[in-house]
Amino acid sequence: MRLWDKGNPIDSRILDFTVGEDHFHDLRLVTHDCRASKAHAKMLHRNGMLTEKEMESLLNGLSEIERLVEKGEFRIGREQEDCHTAIEEFLTKNCGKAGQKIHLGRSRNDQVLTALRLYEKEMLSGIDRASREFRKSLRNAIRRLGGTAIPGYTHMQKAMPTSVRIWLGSFDAALRDNQKLLSAVRRILDQSPLGTAAGFGVPVFAFDRSAAAFEMGFAAVLDNPMYAQMTRGMFEMWIVSVFTGIMFVMNKLASDLLLFSMEEFGFVEIPDSFCTGSSLMPQKRNPDVLECVRGSYSVVLGEECKIKSLVSNLMSGYSRDLQLGKGPLFRAFDTTLQSLEIMKMIVAGMKIDKNKCLSAISDDMLATKEAYMLVKKGMPFREAYRKTAQKYKSTGRKKG
Repeated sequence: MRLWDKGNPIDSRILDFTVGEDHFHDLRLVTHDCRASKAHAKMLHRNGMLTEKEMESLLNGLSEIERLVEKGEFRIGREQEDCHTAIEEFLTKNCGKAGQKIHLGRSRNDQVLTALRLYEKEMLSGIDRASREFRKSLRNAIRRLGGTAIPGYTHMQKAMPTSVRIWLGSFDAALRDNQKLLSAVRRILDQSPLGTAAGFGVPVFAFDRSAAAFEMGFAAVLDNPMYAQMTRGMFEMWIVSVFTGIMFVMNKLASDLLLFSMEEFGFVEIPDSFCTGSSLMPQKRNPDVLECVRGSYSVVLGEECKIKSLVSNLMSGYSRDLQLGKGPLFRAFDTTLQSLEIMKMIVAGMKIDKNKCLSAISDDMLATKEAYMLVKKGMPFREAYRKTAQKYKSTGRKKG
């Protein structure tokens, strides 16, 4: 039975539409909801709402759900709508009246918020870990290949000589700054919403929210109950914005690698094990994986736009629109994590052809250095600039 069911008939088409994919998405949240429910049960016990025996029964029941999830045997039916109903029904069936008491002092609103925050904390830790591993792969590549000179480009035209160290190092620096943003978001969302109920607090009973927050590993509590509801979608918007920033870095690196691995360039070689082929052309060796990473930036950006659009123009308090933000959040996380792991592998396995890199550096790419040498001898910069420009206008581009 649905937690809100009062016995009134509801059109099944309405139920199907409002449930959407929530029963599927919530499988990710079951263990996090169980963790929050354990903290809530202990809080109810401290307040005299549960006996010791009832609390222990609920804690055992929640642990059993966690074991079922680990074995892939816990199910959420469409008729149950979400993980909260499925968990409460399991507890009511297995723990008797104690299962009917577990929802006291909370709403599905703060229940899903708490489960989401616990999931997001874990998720961001995973992204941070994967980002650090990717950066380690970049730094290892720099140690192996960093001394190689390569052409630098502006406007997709040769500009000045640079090195693999500077080229790959730019992506490491970008990821470092993205990690700072990720760390800031992690600190902000590390606040427990449990006990804010439907956004207006809990009447009659005074619960120790701080103790429950500490039990779950939160650094603080969300004091304002209406603000707790406002964070739904807002925090997710910030999270996916960080993902978009990380994907932007990988999009740019993937674009460079696709260009530099073309036969016409030949600076970079991608291992055969990372390439696919053509069903028609026997000779083809396609770096599809890089194209998929490049395109995945747009996918994550799209998920960010979905969340931002969903939360716009909503009045204060909970609205069912917010339920539709779960899918974009989960897809953005999956895509970002997978892309980080793939790019780590590619950077670790790629090779640099030093001779092709060096032969691509033409004499005219040293024009700026030549102009500066003239300045060093006393010539004004603009005069040195024009003199050097005239020289290469007449001589053209020569290979170094």
